[in-house]
Amino acid sequence: MSFKYLRKIPSTEEIINEIPFSNDLALIKQKRDEQIKAVIEKKSDQFLLIIGPCSAHDEDAVCDYISRLAKVQEKVKEKIIIIPRIYTNKPRTTGEGYKGMLHQPDPTEKPNILEGLKAIRRMHIRAISESHLTPADEMLYPENYTYLEDVLSYVAIGARSVEDQQHRLTVSGMNVPVGMKNPTSGDISVMLNSIQAAQHGHTFLYQGWEVKTTGNPLAHAILRGAVNHYGTNIPNYHYEDMMNLANEYEERGLLNPTIIVDTNHANSMKKYKEQPRIVKEILYSRKHSTTLKDMVRGLMIESYIVEGNQRPDEKVYGKSITDPCLGWEDSEQLIYYIAENV
Repeated sequence: MSFKYLRKIPSTEEIINEIPFSNDLALIKQKRDEQIKAVIEKKSDQFLLIIGPCSAHDEDAVCDYISRLAKVQEKVKEKIIIIPRIYTNKPRTTGEGYKGMLHQPDPTEKPNILEGLKAIRRMHIRAISESHLTPADEMLYPENYTYLEDVLSYVAIGARSVEDQQHRLTVSGMNVPVGMKNPTSGDISVMLNSIQAAQHGHTFLYQGWEVKTTGNPLAHAILRGAVNHYGTNIPNYHYEDMMNLANEYEERGLLNPTIIVDTNHANSMKKYKEQPRIVKEILYSRKHSTTLKDMVRGLMIESYIVEGNQRPDEKVYGKSITDPCLGWEDSEQLIYYIAENV
């Protein structure tokens, strides 16, 4: 085998003991988890807003950004629950490029996964401590989820992972809301199959153990647009797209039928400044249809301090080094607009 074993990674228990999550912060997370769960279960009329940079590569800038979100959250708390995006793993279509802080704590240096595991845990905990907002992250590697299990309030399964069996089975053992994105092809049956699998219990191999799960009733759909065989982006946030998914949900009889719409990626054709327009259309569709008002429970927005994106070696504070993001001023105004129109 052409594997070179670099270092033995410490167990989850060892990392957690080295970088603990305090009881005070755990109580904050418990309260937030209950509030978010109530939205998915239709026991609350609040709206979820999962917002933040495409990738979290700079702890200071990420925590600065989330502290700004916390001030806005206080102003819109009756209408919106803000869940900061702290995405520390990045899927790469060709396998090349920056793979997130888990791989490279410093994006200009070589990969170091041991230090990356510690860096992402420290960043998540610092962000919670300074903002009292508990975050979302993408589960790119199911076996690594346990290193962040106690700090995350929301988990996303990406378009390239949603059909993977291990992702589906791992979600079935999680107790927080998990959004399953449609695949890049746009085939919503793949996404719904994934949700159905995650909502059922399974017995499988996980981290060297035979485990049994009871199913996750909080697994739900994220619409992120699609790419056809010509490489053309195809949005799926329009009224007809959301109604089609709502009807498919009804036919399957899945638990807690919920739709979150990702306003960037293929939905915006990665034109980040289109996100406010897309948000407004989605909110209008919710007003037009009682079905969508009930089922569309939140949005995903890519946003950071400085708009656009940059190369890693440019080192502009608070600017994305992966996909371009909406800047802070536009993001803040957009959050207030959402609060007034949900």
